[in-house]
This record gives sequence, structure tokens and C-alpha cells, in this order.
Amino acid sequence: MNFDWDQEQQEFRSTVRAFLAEHLPDNWEELAHGPGSAAQTEFSKTFCGALADAGLLVPHWPKEWGGREADPWISFILAEEMWAAGEPRGGQYMNVNWIGPTLMRFGTQEQQARYIPPMARGETLWCQGFSEPEAGSDLASLRTRAERDGDNYRINGQKIWTSYAGAADTCFLLARTDAGKRGISIFLLPMDTPGITVRQIPSIIGEGDIHEVFFDAVELPASARLGEEGQAWDIIRLSLSLERVGIPRFALASRMLRRAVGTLQRENRFDAGAVQQAARAHAACEATRLYSYNIIDQRCQGQPPGPEASAARFATVNAERLVAEFVVEHVPEALAGGDALLLAHHQRAIVAGIASGAAEIQLNLIATELLQLPREPR
Repeated sequence: MNFDWDQEQQEFRSTVRAFLAEHLPDNWEELAHGPGSAAQTEFSKTFCGALADAGLLVPHWPKEWGGREADPWISFILAEEMWAAGEPRGGQYMNVNWIGPTLMRFGTQEQQARYIPPMARGETLWCQGFSEPEAGSDLASLRTRAERDGDNYRINGQKIWTSYAGAADTCFLLARTDAGKRGISIFLLPMDTPGITVRQIPSIIGEGDIHEVFFDAVELPASARLGEEGQAWDIIRLSLSLERVGIPRFALASRMLRRAVGTLQRENRFDAGAVQQAARAHAACEATRLYSYNIIDQRCQGQPPGPEASAARFATVNAERLVAEFVVEHVPEALAGGDALLLAHHQRAIVAGIASGAAEIQLNLIATELLQLPREPR
């Protein structure tokens, strides 16, 4: 792997940083504290619209959908800089990273024409209807049903821990159309469809982040199904691999570690114990960064996504945990209102092991798919 950035990549990173410096408001760190709040969601629409106008929202997308067909490195550099700043795109990172590309690959022409252009303009917010009370990261156990009724489907069930559902325009919904792992299908469900009830769940990571969503005889046309019946598993394997590596949370963790260390150094509190703990957290962030870079390099070479995405995801969880523990141990005043962005990172780190697939599920995937360990003792 070549660890040097070429001129185009360096210039692109500088362009993104200049854009952030110009467009982030003075109170941005307070807004970043609530990634799903009404204020942050409203700001993200304006911000993403400006990103789109500058050609910086979806540079890696095909030209026909508003991009310039930049390679995966450009997309990842964009994500790194956004996350290092506290992710001002809000929930729209999902559109950019994986929902849009998934629709480009599996959507009908009608679905693509309806949903992709608003994403490219930064005008729309999606949520993902995956987890359920009895099926968290174990998607094979989900119970929400979509029953065929002529040219329509009728959906009944419940989702939980659904980020951004209170403000989302559309839901990327998984529902059961038959028994078994291959009996799951995907639906593109407008959130203003009759029969949908959204309830916010109180959360320590900011207002408006997570919700319960109830479906009571929700009717939608068969044309809202993405792909064929039972094809969900094949589609979401691609989608989740894009999501798990497309969220460089280590960029914010690294910045927050440097910020905490800087506070200790200025106050002459960076003693030997703090140095050792900071070194461990820094090493974890760097290991996660390089692991992610390796996967992006594989994409550039045309290699399909594999179980390494789960390993990178778990490495991210570990890095965020170590940074959060460092802040708790050595800069606790930041979590009591002394530093809004350090507090925001700490709260996000708490749920890092749940978002984008529970850490335990990632470990299972690493064991069975990457290490190829047997499921049962021999």
C-alpha cells in the first residue's frame, strides 16, 4: 500500500477543510452535541445543500447522479474531514455512504429517479428500519411482516432504536415476506404513509436521535419493494459493508484525544499515567485508521467487500472506548459542561458498540467469516 496522498487527494482534503471553515457557524460545537436534534437536522439540510452546490456532497457518485466518479479515497477523505469536524451532514451521511449507492445498484428506474436526485441535492433525510425489540442486530429474527395483497403490501410490526425517524422523509425498511433467513425483503417507505407512528426514545446522546416506529396496517404498492422478495440479505450485506467502513469515527476520536491531551499539557497535568493511557488510545485510533485504509484500497482494486469490514468496525468501537475512558479518567470536567464537543464525542462513544451492528455481532462475524472458526465445539 502506498501511504502517500497524491496531489489530487491533498487538494481535495484542503478544499473540504476550507469549506468547513467557511460554512460551520460559531455555535457549531453546541449543535453537534445533538446529532438528531431539530436544530442540527435543519442545519444539516442547509449545509448539505451548500456541499452539493460546491460539488462536495457526492463526488464519488456517477456523473448521471450528480457526482464526478471520484475513486473511493475521495469519498473516504470527505467522510474523515466531516467526522473530524463532528459530522455536520447529520443523518444524511447514510444517503451519501450507502443508501444512494444501494439504490443505484438494485433500484428500479422509477425508484432511482424518485429518490436519488434529492439525495444528491442534500434535500432529504432517511432512516433505516432494521432493529426490533426481539431482533436487534440479529436481522434473521425480525418479525415485522409485509403481506402481499394484490398489487400492494400491508405492513404490521415495530422497529426500535431507529435513528432520525422523527425527521426522516423515507425509511429503508426490512420486513418479513416469508419464513427463514431468505424470507426478508426491503421496502422504500415514505414516512408520511398512514398507519406509521413514531415515538422518541429518551437518549443521552442528544435529542431526537432514536425512536420506536410502529406499523399498523401500513399499505404501500409493490413498486416500493427494493429488489425481489427474499433478496434483502444479499442487498444489505453490501449496504452494511459500505456503512461500517464509511463512518470514520476514529477521525473524531483522534481529534478529541488530541484536544484532551492539549488541555492536560496546558495545565501541567499530563503525567506518566496519562501519557501511557493516551498512547494506548492513540495506537488504537491509528490501527483503526490503517485497517480502514486497507479496505478502501481493496475497493479501489475492485475487490468485493468481505468480513474485514466487521473487523474494522470492531476496531473503531475499541478506539472510541479507549478515548472516552481517557477523557473520563483525566478530563472529567469536560463532561460536566466544560467542553461541548468532548461531551458529544463521549456520548457517541457510549453507543458506538451498538450503532451499525452490535459489537458482539461483529465479533461473531469475525470469528465465523474472517477466522473461519467452527460454530460448535469439535
